[in-house]
Amino acid sequence: MTKSELIQHLAERNPHLYMRDIEKIVDTLFEEITKALARGDRVELRGFGAFSVKQRHARTGRNPRTGESVSVAAKRLPFFKTGKALRERLNGGLGDRGGEYA
Repeated sequence: MTKSELIQHLAERNPHLYMRDIEKIVDTLFEEITKALARGDRVELRGFGAFSVKQRHARTGRNPRTGESVSVAAKRLPFFKTGKALRERLNGGLGDRGGEYA
C-alpha cells in the first residue's frame, strides 16, 4: 500500500472528512514519527509495533567487485519491530476477537 492508497482508503472509510484534511493528518503523523526518530526517541504504537533507531558503528568493509577494503562510515538506521497483536493477526491467531482487530 502506498501513501496515496492509504489516504484514499481513509477517505472512503470517513466520507465526512475532506481529502485535504486526511492528507494533512497522514503527513503530520509521518512527520512526527520522523522527528521523534531523528531525536533518538522510540515511537510505540500499541498493537502495531515500535519504531526505533539503531546505531551502526564505522567499520572496514570490502568491495565485492574488486575485493578492495573500503571505509564504511557510522550511521543511524530506522528499525521497526512488530507488536504482538499485529504478529498474531498476520499469522491467523485471532483469539476471541472474532476476526476484528482490536
